[in-house]
Amino acid sequence: METVVYEGNSFFSTGGFFGGAGFGGIFISIIFIIVFLGIIFTIVKSISQWSKNNASPILTVPAEVVTKRTKTSGGSGDSAASTRYYTTFEVQSGNLIELPVSGREFGILVEGDIGTLTYQGTRYKGFKRGY
Repeated sequence: METVVYEGNSFFSTGGFFGGAGFGGIFISIIFIIVFLGIIFTIVKSISQWSKNNASPILTVPAEVVTKRTKTSGGSGDSAASTRYYTTFEVQSGNLIELPVSGREFGILVEGDIGTLTYQGTRYKGFKRGY
């Protein structure tokens, strides 16, 4: 049997199927912990990638611009959309390397361009047409 106690302008349940108000508090705590852990995971992953890139050598290799793509997110309602730009290069060994580039570089690079690609880990450093 559920006991209901009246205090002022609200009712507090002390029993019931889910243990009363305790279930809501536990549920909110679990959601908070999941969100917090997600943020921590993202920060650790970003720092790890940054560190890995810093430890990588700066390489300059012959390459060809194979394809370009964009990834747009946001933009609903009054919020602004953000666009990320990526270019895929094929190096002499036949490997494909996709790197994030700035919007300016994205506009300058043309599929089929041949030249030398300079990069460090997952960081695009530049592309010079011709060998």
